[in-house]
Amino acid sequence: MNSARLLRWIFGFSMALLLSAPALAGDSRDQIKQTTDRILSILSDPSFKGSAKTEERRREIRKAIDERFDWEEMVQRSLATHWSKRTPEEKREFVGLFKDLLLRAYINKLEDYSGEKMVYTGETVDDDRAVTKVKIVTSKNKEITLEYRLMKKGPQWLVYDISIERVSLVNNYRTQFNSIIVRNGYEELVKRLKEKRSLDDKTEAKT
Repeated sequence: MNSARLLRWIFGFSMALLLSAPALAGDSRDQIKQTTDRILSILSDPSFKGSAKTEERRREIRKAIDERFDWEEMVQRSLATHWSKRTPEEKREFVGLFKDLLLRAYINKLEDYSGEKMVYTGETVDDDRAVTKVKIVTSKNKEITLEYRLMKKGPQWLVYDISIERVSLVNNYRTQFNSIIVRNGYEELVKRLKEKRSLDDKTEAKT
């Protein structure tokens, strides 16, 4: 499975998990359930149906996802040693680019969720960290294992990484980002992300 396809699986199924995974234990259960209920409400609301409502519907979904994902933590882990070398302005810019591009790339997967069977298989909690394990059964009866990694910050449990078949979303991006930075510099990485965002803007404008 190539890198792009793997990332589609990872993030697409992580979004689907928000829609169908059984409740977790304790505070993390309640908070993920709140996010789940909100997204389900948006997707089922007649006032958000139809192509004319696509932008509004996706905006509301993004808000719901933002409440449960720690984008800065994901970026910090993805950039690894390169994170500490960035200025506060660069950090804010990169977090925005990362979040925007990732959500745009996989929001269609969330909207196309078709009820894949998901079985909650376990959870471990260690102080302010939690790992939730899920088994996904596709329409072709293929089983895929997924791990949801969360960190407690204040009263919130936030997702900072997702792994599918033991392949981490963060580790995957870390490898790609490091390769570009080492070979061409940090500015080149930012340039490529901005170009991708611009291309997505043009594509969305045509639809």
